[in-house]
Amino acid sequence: MKIAHYKDTAPDAVGEEGASGISIRWVIAEKDGAPNFSMRVFEVAPGGYSPYHSHPWEHEVFVLEGGGVVVQETGEVPISRGDVLFIPGSEMHQLKNTSEETLEFICLIPNPD
Repeated sequence: MKIAHYKDTAPDAVGEEGASGISIRWVIAEKDGAPNFSMRVFEVAPGGYSPYHSHPWEHEVFVLEGGGVVVQETGEVPISRGDVLFIPGSEMHQLKNTSEETLEFICLIPNPD
């Protein structure tokens, strides 16, 4: 069992091309003995964003703080504290912080087989 405060996990900058002002904390992962899913906490600075991308796996997102938009193929959808998102595998997506405070969200993904 692992019990910890999420801020005890050091954040890493997301250095992918097309990303700006975003960091990630791998708070539960395979290294912790979690065989099926990983839990990540993202922090996106005002004006920051993830890359516009897709991948084969789904993810589930819970917005903790702040606000912004999810960019999808059909346009942008506003998000804010308390919103949940299901992003199916292979769907193009991007999260942008359009607020003046940090956008913080939990993101769950399956571990690779």
